[in-house]
Amino acid sequence: MEEKANELINVNEPNNWDEVLESEVSYSPAVNIYETGENFVMLVNMPGIERKNITLKIEKDNLLIFGKINYAEDSSRKFILTEYGIGHYFRKFNLSDNIDVSGIEASYENGRLAVILPKHERIKPKVIKID
Repeated sequence: MEEKANELINVNEPNNWDEVLESEVSYSPAVNIYETGENFVMLVNMPGIERKNITLKIEKDNLLIFGKINYAEDSSRKFILTEYGIGHYFRKFNLSDNIDVSGIEASYENGRLAVILPKHERIKPKVIKID
């Protein structure tokens, strides 16, 4: 299953996150990818991010996902215990030519970004009518 996902969306980690983001602290959010008849769907966990601070970019054949944490909000808190890190999110995916880049859509709710990657017509399943 992972091999099939890699054929369609190649997971690439950044070479140097400091060049990608301004923060010294960056996280690679967990991603699940599944397939429907019409689309590939990516579910990206990005807790603590506000919708307005998420950016999706297409550069060449890459989908870049950025999420920026508002550090000012956290600096006003006096933490007693911290068990998880706080930082920006970044992931980069190489998109195959089987994805119709012009139709990509995204939504964000409850810390989860959903990215819909529509399949090109040439790879969608087809039912052939018999006369």
